[in-house]
Amino acid sequence: MQGQRTVGISEKTKLVPLDRLAELYGFEPPRWDGLSTVDACEGILNGDVRGFVSLGGNFLRAVPEQLLMEPAWSDLRLSVQIATKLNRSHIVPGDVTYLLPCLGRIEIDEQASGAQAVSMEDSTACIHGSRGQRRSVAEHARSEPAIIAGLAKAALKPNPKIDWDAWIADYSRVRDAIERTYPDQFRDFNRRMFEPGGFPRPLAARERKWKTPNGKANFTVPKSAFAAPPESEGIYELMTMRADGQFNTTIYNEDDRFRGIRGSRYVVFMNSADMAEEGLKQGDTVTLATEADDGVERTLSELQVVVYDIPRRSIAGYYPECNGLIPLWHYAEGSKVPAAKSIPVRIFKEVVPEIIEGGEIPISTT
Repeated sequence: MQGQRTVGISEKTKLVPLDRLAELYGFEPPRWDGLSTVDACEGILNGDVRGFVSLGGNFLRAVPEQLLMEPAWSDLRLSVQIATKLNRSHIVPGDVTYLLPCLGRIEIDEQASGAQAVSMEDSTACIHGSRGQRRSVAEHARSEPAIIAGLAKAALKPNPKIDWDAWIADYSRVRDAIERTYPDQFRDFNRRMFEPGGFPRPLAARERKWKTPNGKANFTVPKSAFAAPPESEGIYELMTMRADGQFNTTIYNEDDRFRGIRGSRYVVFMNSADMAEEGLKQGDTVTLATEADDGVERTLSELQVVVYDIPRRSIAGYYPECNGLIPLWHYAEGSKVPAAKSIPVRIFKEVVPEIIEGGEIPISTT
């Protein structure tokens, strides 16, 4: 599922149906807010956060301030990484580190009641069922639900209203529990999850109903931590984006069929007029440097320039590769989401050293 927007997974307790959960399961849920990505990074940097459990993802590569975060990560007392594919975050250890391989969605998940199905939500807020098709290469690999239930059984007091073993034996019982928690959104969840095209979650905006004070769709311009620079200052606005060969921050191949890229993700997309102005041509390599007056140097080198139909003074690159250019303090108000779509950077052309008798002449970037 899509977590925060769907089934109440959030660091903000106001977005979670706490009273309904208390009623269903006979316990008092925590009422304090948790940590956003920015909060977690700040806690790791200052030593307040001592342990980290990751359910998938490539957190250490996806967050801002990579040059500061990697050394601080090694100071963690505990790092637990649950994942389907090895990535950079897994090879930077804390004091005590566990790497737990788990089943991927393409693998057959056999539990006590047989092969299981899971659900997913697409970008149009439609819910789909998904069944694994391949045998796991690891005989004893556990599923994500089994790992989470195992942690719950080990860490929490027994609760007669929650049968962790039954939930893992048959995932349909988890979906029944979701339906009881959100009866309006997940009516007949198990019956409908394999309908062609999935079943849509109720969304007022889909029906052009706007739950705003004036009853209309309102557009706002977000504030930026950076002042908009004059075009003459040579500063570009970088946005980071993903390719079709990745799932969130996990990279499965180096290609991007959407944009015609093959074999490398270390590219920067530029408008042809901007390239001409900078004296760049297709295939040149450049360094990007964040324009931030805070004493921290953030650069990324050996990015190959690609001509692309993008607005002038805007450039684009892939995440998580380019996310190290984001200052930790550069985030959206309210949500604290790192502002990865609006990073002011300068572009420096990398000059290939000339070969002369006796070796190369080292030439620094201009």
